[in-house]
Amino acid sequence: MPPGMTIRYDQPADDLGGYITGYHVYTAEASTTPQVDWFLPGTANIRVTLDAGPVAVTIGRRTFDPLPQVALFGPTSTAMKATTHGGVMIGFGISALGWSRFTQRKAGDFRNRIVPAAEIVGQRFCDALVAALARSDRERQVAGVLDGLIRDRMAPPRADEPAIRRLMALIAQDEATDIVAAADMIGLPTHALRRLAVRHFGFPPKMLLMRARFLRSFLRLVEARDDADYSVIDKSYFDASHFLRDAGTFLGMTPRRFMTLDTPFLDASLRARAAVLGAATQALHDIGNDPVSSSAGDGDS
Repeated sequence: MPPGMTIRYDQPADDLGGYITGYHVYTAEASTTPQVDWFLPGTANIRVTLDAGPVAVTIGRRTFDPLPQVALFGPTSTAMKATTHGGVMIGFGISALGWSRFTQRKAGDFRNRIVPAAEIVGQRFCDALVAALARSDRERQVAGVLDGLIRDRMAPPRADEPAIRRLMALIAQDEATDIVAAADMIGLPTHALRRLAVRHFGFPPKMLLMRARFLRSFLRLVEARDDADYSVIDKSYFDASHFLRDAGTFLGMTPRRFMTLDTPFLDASLRARAAVLGAATQALHDIGNDPVSSSAGDGDS
């Protein structure tokens, strides 16, 4: 990490593990010179800025400026560029299961958008979040603070929670599948699977599986530091041009161009998240669920 910048990741409490993909604390010294950082596409997040300068985030062709102090980052299908001026950002990733317990709103309505988090969790929760995090040490105490607030805010489980879990587990698998096969494995008709995915994950199942396949392949290139070694990409890609088309969708540019960007924050984040939470990026987060082939009628686990 550059001098004056830190990243911290923490696990949520065991009873929240399926709903929250992890806690993160990003800090940087105040600066009049803007810092540009990149985030890979992934699941929804709620993020709180404390003692921070102006923050602007670009998703695709749209820039959200200024960022709300308590912001909901909706599920994303393309890389995000953040321009910051120092301060503290504390947040937590929300899985599709977590979305189902936080709000009745459709995740698809918030895809590739940033809005005030009060739109889905209410202003009272947002105010409590800011007050409690401001009183904390903004480091080791953060996980405990967030555990308590989130646990108190979550609604009872939904009837479709087992199916949500199965789709999460299928996305996390290191293998490609078509939508008909996915629906059969999860135990839903294809139209019902699409409705479930858009409501809780933010995108149709085909997009979710494509995003996961691309990110697994791209992260292998990053690890190898060789964007031309296409032997490491997923075998379900027909050829390199097929992979490059996906790169245009999920990065907004070629892998070569993205890997030439100055991304010390992202590079450190990928390593730290993998070490603490088990996956380098949220879109590949594995909740350790039962196999997707288990009965669709199983209860919550």
